[in-house]
Amino acid sequence: MKKYPRTEKYDANWISDNWMGPNPLWLLEELCEHMDLKPGMKVLDMGCGKGITSVFLAKEFGVTVFANDLWISATENMKRFVEAGVDDLVFPIHAEAHALPYAEDFFDAAISIDSYHYYGADEAYFPYTYSKLVKPGGQFGIVVPGLTREFEKGYPDTLESLWIPEMFTFHSKDWWRHLWEKTKIAEITVCYEMEKPKELWQLWAEWAKEHLESDLDVEFLKSDTNNDIALIVMAATKNT
Repeated sequence: MKKYPRTEKYDANWISDNWMGPNPLWLLEELCEHMDLKPGMKVLDMGCGKGITSVFLAKEFGVTVFANDLWISATENMKRFVEAGVDDLVFPIHAEAHALPYAEDFFDAAISIDSYHYYGADEAYFPYTYSKLVKPGGQFGIVVPGLTREFEKGYPDTLESLWIPEMFTFHSKDWWRHLWEKTKIAEITVCYEMEKPKELWQLWAEWAKEHLESDLDVEFLKSDTNNDIALIVMAATKNT
């Protein structure tokens, strides 16, 4: 599996105590290889969960982060940011994706790790909501779970028994590229599948089985005998 040297600086227990899916720091570090983040930039961390991606962004790049999540309260995340020593750079926000409290053209970049598919698979979301938050020339970046190709039924036969409604937001890289490209709002700079996605996913799956008593992810990965599961990275620059 690919090495992620920035992530290796962070305590593994701290990561596993706060992750809510496949290691978000691995996914974020991969994405940041294709973004130009500089100190002083204002960055939206959309669907930040328990905020470890926000901590990473502040510490690694010196950016000011607005850590936005619906499921985790701002108060809970604030405690983590104080403990991590980044409360001067990271601001916790509790808001739903369609009711965001930000001005248009406010951010230099908007990033979403393992979250954007929940709301952004709606073809109207990018042009009518998300894209308006980033200033012209600003950057977008997402990493989402997906598939290596589109399937007529929406899922591969090998995964039919395990497919749950939220997984209908899993799509191919070409599907995601077209979703943004057709708006002509932004230029896609990269769109690809991460290497060995099941290896990246496996550690979380085993943790979830032990600590959450859920074997869904373990069985999901095991059943993917045709290697149809993907983790998709996409970055773009907003047109001026």
